[in-house]
Amino acid sequence: MGPSVVARDMNNIVSARDLSRTFFLGGEPVRAIDKVSLVIGQGEFLVLKGKSGSGKSTLLSLIAGLDRPTSGTLKVLDIDLQQLNPVQLARFRQEHVGMVFQSFNLLPTLSVAENIALPALLSGVEYHIAYDKARQLLELAQLKHRAHHHPSEISGGEMQRTAIARALMNDPDLIIADEPTGNLDSKTGGRILQFIKDLNRNLRRTVIMATHSADADAMAHRIFCLEDGHITKST
Repeated sequence: MGPSVVARDMNNIVSARDLSRTFFLGGEPVRAIDKVSLVIGQGEFLVLKGKSGSGKSTLLSLIAGLDRPTSGTLKVLDIDLQQLNPVQLARFRQEHVGMVFQSFNLLPTLSVAENIALPALLSGVEYHIAYDKARQLLELAQLKHRAHHHPSEISGGEMQRTAIARALMNDPDLIIADEPTGNLDSKTGGRILQFIKDLNRNLRRTVIMATHSADADAMAHRIFCLEDGHITKST
């Protein structure tokens, strides 16, 4: 078992014990996450480091409710994710988790404002309420001048800021970011990291980020290093 890491004087957002996820490749078991135990507190900025294949994305998927563990226990916001059915998991993600990916995942036929408003509209929020919130997020992300542009008409950094604003649309308790600067140059990536850190500090959003970027290290409250599905080091 890797080191058990306990949050300091904060309400727990994530609590995992002996968490494991096993896949089968060619009939052979591969343990992507191997008996990980951790606690993440309210308002923390946690960075996951490790080589490709170390288990970072699998751990994020488990915490986000996108995948189910093979064994162990996992509670997010004191909700036992293993007890939820697919419909309940989808609602959990919709209400509590904002996700940011390396590839932005914006819909090309929608404007920046429409992409940001989409999660609320899909949740059944009335159009004018969703767009009022989208306008606030456009300002927060410094994208007001891009509201009516489409993804093909804006820069990579602006696309990622749009994706982050979209992740905030339903006021999530937890932001999960998987290599959010992976498709950006170092200067633009640094700005995106600072934007995420500002959200963590100013809005008290808990952030769990997998990244290869060394620039994120100084921004994090804690850093977990993963290797072969284990937490091998925490700082």
